[in-house]
Amino acid sequence: MACYALSDIHGRLKTLDRLLEKVSPAENDEIYILGDMVDRGPDSVEVMKLCRNLPNATVLLGNHEQLMLDFFHNPQDQEALLNWAINGGVPTARGLMKMKADARHDLLDWAAGLARWIVKTVAGRTYVLVHAGLRTEKLAADAADHISAALAAQDADDLVWIREGYLDRPTGLLDAKGEGPVIIGGHTPTALAETLADVTDRSALNDDGRCQMLSLGATEATGGVADRLVIDCGAGSVPDHGRLCMLRLDDRKEFYEDVLDGD
Repeated sequence: MACYALSDIHGRLKTLDRLLEKVSPAENDEIYILGDMVDRGPDSVEVMKLCRNLPNATVLLGNHEQLMLDFFHNPQDQEALLNWAINGGVPTARGLMKMKADARHDLLDWAAGLARWIVKTVAGRTYVLVHAGLRTEKLAADAADHISAALAAQDADDLVWIREGYLDRPTGLLDAKGEGPVIIGGHTPTALAETLADVTDRSALNDDGRCQMLSLGATEATGGVADRLVIDCGAGSVPDHGRLCMLRLDDRKEFYEDVLDGD
């Protein structure tokens, strides 16, 4: 059984279909989708349906699902409508309004029940899977030993929105031997994350000018082990060099699929 993580699909159904065909997860493999299924791309509703029905998939809430839910919780709230619209919500709204009311409510109820984080141990390493990240200044000194309690104490908005206060500083969860939980998140396209990060392992763009995963924070203090992995490869916000990234946690193998014209 293998374990995969991907994030920030942003309505790119065709790209996602090609990626899943390429990776071809086995029936008992686990897939963790770290939020932002929706907005910007053309097929958000179909992406949500696919993610919901994908065998052995666990889906987390992203900030774009939160924007969507904020609007549908109170459609008369002009601020919620504006926030969602300026963040690329118009294609999602149109797709949802084409659905029959019962089906739309069912899909939104499912999205409203998504968790904001999960802790998973794979190949002896504990991972925190979350959409955006953690506010590390709020982590207690013993957070690595009580990671679930530490996550429960985080601000809910930080888990889906944070950039500064996470990308730009170590988590403090790894010791000098490199032991402790590693955070995997999306939310910030790697081309942007590179400009905010404290320590990166490589350029955010590969030789072909396409986004690639970044590992952050590997220093002597962490035993040379990165404490944060960023897997949003810009499928929603930077389509000229955007891709979807699927990371196999068992061996850290990276699988990519480019966003193409028409996706």
